[in-house]
Amino acid sequence: MIVLTIDHVTTYSYRRKVSFGEHRIMTRPRESHDQRLIDSQLVIDPPPTALRWVQDVFGNSVAIATFDTRAATLRFHSRATVEHLPLSIAEIEIEDYARCYPFTYSSEDMPDLLRSIERQHHDPARIIDSWARQFVPEAATIETMALLTAMTQAIRRDFAYVSRSEKGTQSPIETLERRQGTCRDFAVLMIEAVRALGFAARFVSGYVYSPSTRERRVGGGNTHAWVRIFLPGSGWVEFDPTNGIVGNRGLIRVGVARDPYQAVPLSGTWAGFPDSVLDMTVSVDIILQSRALDPTEGEPIPC
Repeated sequence: MIVLTIDHVTTYSYRRKVSFGEHRIMTRPRESHDQRLIDSQLVIDPPPTALRWVQDVFGNSVAIATFDTRAATLRFHSRATVEHLPLSIAEIEIEDYARCYPFTYSSEDMPDLLRSIERQHHDPARIIDSWARQFVPEAATIETMALLTAMTQAIRRDFAYVSRSEKGTQSPIETLERRQGTCRDFAVLMIEAVRALGFAARFVSGYVYSPSTRERRVGGGNTHAWVRIFLPGSGWVEFDPTNGIVGNRGLIRVGVARDPYQAVPLSGTWAGFPDSVLDMTVSVDIILQSRALDPTEGEPIPC
């Protein structure tokens, strides 16, 4: 078990005072058997007129802030302390009928998984399908975990990670053509590829940290994105194609959704002169508060 504190600060700067519309903030980590929220605070400057919390259709915690003041800066500081239980690939169990691909989800699960299997991007030339099929041997079965692990590691190995501050994601076909992208782009590519093979997959927004001194993860200093795939026997399992991670080791979930636009960490509106926007900065600092035993090293992990 690892205890860590996450400081996530987003600051908007303007050349002159502007007014602010409604803002939606999704930075509160989700609670589950593998991560427990010990403390959570959200400080907004200038203070909002009203701040209320809602749960969206996926069970994500979303804060909605409204304002009646004008200001030249708007700052959101989310601070959360989380107890995290890292799970490795060896701890992922799969029902006998799903251990080899292809398989079909059970009749009990299928009605609730259908929208997460549904493709979201046009692919008339079946480019994504062809790329996904390279991980499936012709006229043969393959172990489900071997297939998904190979795809995760192939994206990590064959694509260049390039940070990008602009909103949105590339299409999966653009990512395949450019052979580069952000964690969001890689997540969308993998989601669309595994859906082409019939898997239920979802987009995850959250944070990444290095659980040991031997591991250095890409995507720190900002929010991170990866994939969850439904595997009978374990349920929703994490796959991070940016870092080649299978399992939740080093990954803190915040928002889970079918598509990236449903898991945006922060969104809102402002009103003022068109040239008022000056800058936006985002910083994410993660501090490990406890020591955990890394079985691969045989000694406590320095935090």
